[in-house]
Amino acid sequence: MRQALLIVDVQSTFSPPEWLVDGIRALAARLPAIASVELHDERVTPFQRQLGWHPAAEDECLIEADEVFVKHGYGQPREAIDYLLELGVERVLVCGLQTDTCVLAAGFALFDAGLTPTLVTDLTVGSSLDRSGQLGISLWTHHFAQVITADQVVAGLS
Repeated sequence: MRQALLIVDVQSTFSPPEWLVDGIRALAARLPAIASVELHDERVTPFQRQLGWHPAAEDECLIEADEVFVKHGYGQPREAIDYLLELGVERVLVCGLQTDTCVLAAGFALFDAGLTPTLVTDLTVGSSLDRSGQLGISLWTHHFAQVITADQVVAGLS
């Protein structure tokens, strides 16, 4: 099965733990990888008005990826989904920040595009509501069923 890695919002704004950055870097070096970076534009997504906070207006992905896509808000940009479809992948391995929000939103976008979203459970961190990510993993399993660990991904590449 052709697969690619989608790295969600691993950027300095969100202060990802070093173990997460290191783990995703190691996996991204082994297969096609794209990333999203969430940037603030209040005209597009009203973070400040509705939530009283917002991500940075400028930031960079902390992981080297084949392509990086800017997004505003929780969902993935259409360009990222189209890029994955053009690659001809079936399964998209998803990792990154905010398992219960932005990562989960990526899963819905991938699913709706006919792809198989698969969460890399040990390469994700939840939101401030649940830093363990367990809430997001449970929601992911309920909606998409497909979960895997980084070691299982690597074993499948051998």
